[in-house]
Amino acid sequence: MPWRPSEPGEVPTLGHAVIDWIEEMLAAPDRADYEPYLLTGEQAGFVLRFYELDPVSGRRKKRRGVISRPRGWGKSPFLAAIACAEALSPVVFDGWDADGQPVGKPWSEVRTPLVQVAAVSEQQTKNSWAPLLEMLTGPVLDAYAGLEPLDSFVNLPRGKMEPITSSPSSVKGNKPVFAILDQTEEWTRSNGGVRLAEVMRINAAKLGGSTIESPNAFIPGMDSVAESSARYFKDILEGKARDDGLLYDHREAPPETDMADRESLMSGLASVYGDSADVNGGWVDLERIVADMWDPDIDPQTARADFLNQITHATDSWLSQPEWAACADPAVVVADRERITLGFDGSKHRNRGITDATALIGCRVSDGHLFEVGVWEQPDGLAGRDWWVPTSEVEAAVRSAFSKYRVVGFYADPAADWRSFIANWEAAYGRRLRVKASTQHPIEWWMNRSHLVVRALAQFHASVVNGSLTHDGSFALTRHVLNAHRRTSRAGLTISKEHPDSRRKIDAAIAASLAWQARIDALAKGVGRRTSTGRAVVMS
Repeated sequence: MPWRPSEPGEVPTLGHAVIDWIEEMLAAPDRADYEPYLLTGEQAGFVLRFYELDPVSGRRKKRRGVISRPRGWGKSPFLAAIACAEALSPVVFDGWDADGQPVGKPWSEVRTPLVQVAAVSEQQTKNSWAPLLEMLTGPVLDAYAGLEPLDSFVNLPRGKMEPITSSPSSVKGNKPVFAILDQTEEWTRSNGGVRLAEVMRINAAKLGGSTIESPNAFIPGMDSVAESSARYFKDILEGKARDDGLLYDHREAPPETDMADRESLMSGLASVYGDSADVNGGWVDLERIVADMWDPDIDPQTARADFLNQITHATDSWLSQPEWAACADPAVVVADRERITLGFDGSKHRNRGITDATALIGCRVSDGHLFEVGVWEQPDGLAGRDWWVPTSEVEAAVRSAFSKYRVVGFYADPAADWRSFIANWEAAYGRRLRVKASTQHPIEWWMNRSHLVVRALAQFHASVVNGSLTHDGSFALTRHVLNAHRRTSRAGLTISKEHPDSRRKIDAAIAASLAWQARIDALAKGVGRRTSTGRAVVMS
C-alpha cells in the first residue's frame, strides 16, 4: 500500500517511532536519580528529518547527517541517544501499515548490528560514549534481555556498540549500521581524521547504514572533515552535487552579534543555543557563558567559534564570515535600467591543476549593492576533465548586462586569456561608459598595478567592515570572498589564494572589488548624484 499523508505538508518518516523509543527507553545522563531522556523540539525536528523516507520506495533519504551547535548545547548525549536507537529500535523501513503510514523494524532483524562512536582521540570519544553508557541504565536494560553495557563496549542482544579511535586501516572492512563522528572540526589529514571519516562512510554504505557528525564551528582553511561537509552542503544548494543525501543542520549566532554589548551578546546566545538556553526553558546558563566569553584569557575568535558557533576565519583571512554575512541582503532586487558598474576577472584553461574561475559581478551605483551576474567554475571530478570556461556564455552575460541595465562603468582585469575579448567589449561598449579605466582602454583595469590594487582592495575591505555595502548572498561570491587570504607586498596589503594550485578560488572577490572601485569612481564623477528635485544626473 502506498504512503498516504494524514495531514497537509506531512512527509513519511520513521522519526516519530525513534523519538518515542528514545523517550520511553533511555535515562537522562548525569542525573542523581532516574529521569527519562526527553528531546527538545529542535532535536526532535532533526530526528524527523534524518529518518525521512521516500514516499514511493520507503528508502531512507538521508545517509549522512551533520548537527552543528555551540558547546554545551547537548550534541553528545543527543547523538548517543540516536546511536542507542540505531542499535535497538525500529529504524529500518518495513513497509506501510493499513493507514498508509511507515512501519519500522530493528537492524537485528536484517543483520547483526554494529554501532560505533568515533573520534580522533580517546578523550573526544568519551564525549558521546560516557552519556551513552548512562542512558542504557534506564528502562531499556530491562526491556532487552542480553543488553550488557560495559566500559569499553556494549553487548547487544545481537550485535555490539563500541568506541573507536583507531587508524583508518584498522577499521577498514568493519560494517557499522551507524556511526557517530564526533568533533569533526578537529578531524584533519594530519591526524588521520579525513581518511578515517572516508573509511567509516564507505563501511556504513556497504550495508545501507548512516553516519552523523557533531562539529563545532570549523576554521576555514584547515580542510577538516567538518569543513568538507559544509562544502558538500553548499554544492547541494548550488545544484552542483549529484546526490543530496546529506542532512546539514548548522546554526550560528546572527552575524551582527556584538561580543562587547551584553544585550546583543545575550540575544545572539539565545538564538544559537535555542531550546537548550535557560531563557528558552533549557539548561544552559547564558549569563555564565557571557562571563566565560569576556574572560581575558579566552581568545575572542575561539569564543566566537565555541559559544556563538560562528565560522569565522583563518588567521590570515581577508574577511571573516560574520563580517561578510552582516552585509548580506538577498531580498534586494536590482531593477531593469538601473545604473550599475561591472567587475570582471577570469581565466579560460590550465594545463595542470584546477582552472581559475571566471566571474562577472555587478554593483548598483545608488546604494552599492553587489550581485552576481555570472560565475563559471570548473566542475569537480570527471566532469571537470579538460574543462574550458564557456566563453560564449560569458559574452552572452556581458551583452545581457548591458541590455538590461545602464552600465556606467566596467573594469576588467585583462589576463592573457581575455585580452581580445576585453578589446571587443571596449569597441562595443566603451563609448557608453561614463567611467573609464583610461582614455585609450576604458575597460582594462590591470591587477598588476600594485598601488591601485592595494587601494581598491582596502576600500572594498573597509566598506564591508563598516557595513557600507550590501550583497546578494550568492554562494559563489561568498565562497570566493572567504577564500581570500591577506598577502603583504611592497605596495601594501593584497589578497591571493592560499597557494597557487588551490581549488579555493577568489576570482569573484576580485571581480567584486573591481565593480566596487568602478562605483567609487562613478560617484566621484557625479554619476547618479541626486539633485534637489530628486532626479539623478549623469556627468561625463
